[in-house]
Amino acid sequence: MKSYLIIACLALISIGRLNAQTAKSWIRINQLGYQPNSTKVVVFISTTDNSNTVFNVIDSKTNKPVFENKGSITNAGRWGMKQTLRLNFSSLTTEGEYYIECNDAKSPLFRIDLDVYNGTADFILNYMRQQRCGYNPYLDTVCHQHDGYIVDHPTREGEKIDVRGGWHDASDCLQYLATSANATFQMLFAWQQTPDKTIYKDEYAADGRKGANGIPDILDEVRWGLDWMICMNPDSTLMFNQIADDRDRANMRLPNHDPVDYGYGVGLGHPVYPVTGKPQGLRKNNQNRSTGVSSSAAKFASAFALGSEVFRDIDPELSILLKEKSEPAYRYGKKYPGNNQTACTVSPYFYEEDNWVDDMELAAATEYNLTGSKTWLADADYWGQLEEITPWMELGRARHYQFYPFVNLGHYYLSQSSNKEISEKYTDYMKRGLECLAKRAKEFDDPFLNGVPFAWCSNNLITAAITYARLYHQVSGDDTYLEMEAALRDWLFGCNPWGTSMICGLPSKGNSPTRTHSYVTELLNDITYGGLVDGPIERARYESLRGIGLKYEDEYAPFQKGAAVYHDDPGDYSSNEPTMDGTASLSFYLSTMEKTGKTAARSANYTYDDQGAIVRLGANQKVIHLIFSADSAFEGAPVILKTLDKYKATASFFLTGNCLRMSEHKDIIKKIISKGHYVGGHSDKHLLYAPWDKRNELLVGIDSLTADFRQNMSELNKFGINVDKLGYYLPPYEWYNKASVRTVENLGQSTINYTPGINFAADYTTPDMDNYQSSQELIDSLY
Repeated sequence: MKSYLIIACLALISIGRLNAQTAKSWIRINQLGYQPNSTKVVVFISTTDNSNTVFNVIDSKTNKPVFENKGSITNAGRWGMKQTLRLNFSSLTTEGEYYIECNDAKSPLFRIDLDVYNGTADFILNYMRQQRCGYNPYLDTVCHQHDGYIVDHPTREGEKIDVRGGWHDASDCLQYLATSANATFQMLFAWQQTPDKTIYKDEYAADGRKGANGIPDILDEVRWGLDWMICMNPDSTLMFNQIADDRDRANMRLPNHDPVDYGYGVGLGHPVYPVTGKPQGLRKNNQNRSTGVSSSAAKFASAFALGSEVFRDIDPELSILLKEKSEPAYRYGKKYPGNNQTACTVSPYFYEEDNWVDDMELAAATEYNLTGSKTWLADADYWGQLEEITPWMELGRARHYQFYPFVNLGHYYLSQSSNKEISEKYTDYMKRGLECLAKRAKEFDDPFLNGVPFAWCSNNLITAAITYARLYHQVSGDDTYLEMEAALRDWLFGCNPWGTSMICGLPSKGNSPTRTHSYVTELLNDITYGGLVDGPIERARYESLRGIGLKYEDEYAPFQKGAAVYHDDPGDYSSNEPTMDGTASLSFYLSTMEKTGKTAARSANYTYDDQGAIVRLGANQKVIHLIFSADSAFEGAPVILKTLDKYKATASFFLTGNCLRMSEHKDIIKKIISKGHYVGGHSDKHLLYAPWDKRNELLVGIDSLTADFRQNMSELNKFGINVDKLGYYLPPYEWYNKASVRTVENLGQSTINYTPGINFAADYTTPDMDNYQSSQELIDSLY
């Protein structure tokens, strides 16, 4: 049955490719669909010059137009076309299935729904499991069990070392610290920044085989990476940067069928390259340009530090080990500053990472988050000022992995500093980086709003850009780059000249790469599910690469006359090879999109105030929701509880950490919980978030607010409350602003406040106060 299904699918794909060759106009869409309140723009491209710019959105069930507008004319020549239009239908928010017609083109069907990104963050983990080394669950076999032998070391040359594990970098079997550490960090970051942990499922065991093990699958994958990194950093001054080299690219084969002989016997071990900080390569006439150890050492440090924080309550023993290893790694990077590149032997291709201060900044920032020491904050700020804008964003060009990682998450962490000067500085750095991309897209007048350079692995740059844009919006609330973010996001899912998703198998009923440069495709006739392919590459660069030759007729020939080329062909390793680090880097963004949809679904029946707090639930229901808050004074709780019992009513109690820590309140709090009342957070130290007369300002930094919130959750957790399931948070003093509301939302909870016009919060007043209100006055305010 499976064979017939594959044949049928391939037949449909072939028909689609034939249509691509014969049509003259196309409409490119995000094949996953659109969330109702998101920016929604598709792109019309045509090889003919049409005078009409009008388009219609049509309901697929009734085949009747529901929206009409004029498209915006853009630079068609950039992509070798005669006419290109941006068709904006963002104001259409009704959920349903639609298609668009413009001139002689009709788009594929697409959905508008809150759930269009559901499951995507977990889906990409399929590729990570497929790339595992040591034991490979996709093949259900072991590979590279003899790795490896130390090379290029003054005293340990030829020594055997156990470095099994980790992931194969791409379709070859090389392993690099740079990409593996970044992939590990990206998944850790996604977990840390995703408050709704239910987004990540538990369907696979620690070894990657099907079957739950009580640990979310993304953390299983993270652990796989961390365990390997520990092997690659056996002590504070010995680090390894790479396993195998480009001799491994001898042919396409399964990982467990290794024919390469590095001098240890066929398939009997790979060379393991140490971090030396000096030009490296076993052939003196073909070496990299390394100048120091910082870029590698700091990647160890940041992944270890964030890993320690994430696993603190999950695996305390691992957390302690990672913390012990993180600081020495940073110190080593500080002692020998400079970049540490990968090594090659028989080809000129290696990861040409030139920058390294961004790695040091991120390492110091994660150490600061882990320890709270201001020394780390000062270090992070020092390094961060040395590279205000990620170079590829500013320059609009890059050699292969020249500026890596492609996104500077250190800037994001520092933008949340409680030091206002630091926070504003790094928020501005982020804005300036995004502005470079936006300005370039505007200069090109690009139909797809794409100002990203088409370097080798351009999809990784796209992923970095949308990650940066999303984080900047979370930090600043600035909407300036939302349309660009949406355009680049949509690019990955099919709103590009070729009309293909760049993630294999996503969506399941759409056009995505099926003939990737991978053993999975070429030898097993399968799909690299979840893998993000390299992406379009500038034609001149494509034509300069060795060993590229298409194996099939170019089905995308009509779209290869523009700024870049892309081929769904196993012969093109430059645009159609999935990469492990690029795939992992999608984790945060996809989980954020799923979170956005789920939050909106829960919020459909809410009323919000002008700061973004929920002030009414179920406006059409005759229900009063009772909330009680307490800091240190909680003497009224027994009376409240007795009254609630009398009328068989439930209520919500929002308590500070101060309240939760006081021994005299513990019994009544336990009683409240046992009776099924909601118990949530009210801050830890009852901080005033904003001045009473300048509400748009913050009196506490984002990192301080975050730390206070998390401590409040920690105190709640001590009472057996599952804080991951808490959805609502009452701010201290019932006083807040948009920034604090946004911060709490990013931490996974919605800020609430009492409904305006009800003055019951004044029940603390006494007759001797000028603002005293009697109980009767409070009751009267209800009517």
